[in-house]
Amino acid sequence: MNQPTDELPVRARMVVHGHVQRVGFRAFSARVASDLRLFGGVRNLPDGRVELEVEGERSVIEALEHRLRIGPPAARVTKVETEWGTATGRYSAFEIWY
Repeated sequence: MNQPTDELPVRARMVVHGHVQRVGFRAFSARVASDLRLFGGVRNLPDGRVELEVEGERSVIEALEHRLRIGPPAARVTKVETEWGTATGRYSAFEIWY
């Protein structure tokens, strides 16, 4: 469980490279993000990568990023690119986008 802090929410766009489609990566990402009480969504990209847009405290998003680098057992993550920005507040949950 996350302890409340004075951190302001931020936004991160993450792109995960490797063998990350058809291995339950979106479901894994959504479960971890929800458990961390983050908001946003995850989707497959046409080129085989997976993209996440996530909002919450930076330290918590960094914990998600660490978990994404490991991934579910069948995944083989080669790289996670993260771009930071300002939170929009437009999300109320973490979802799998189709």
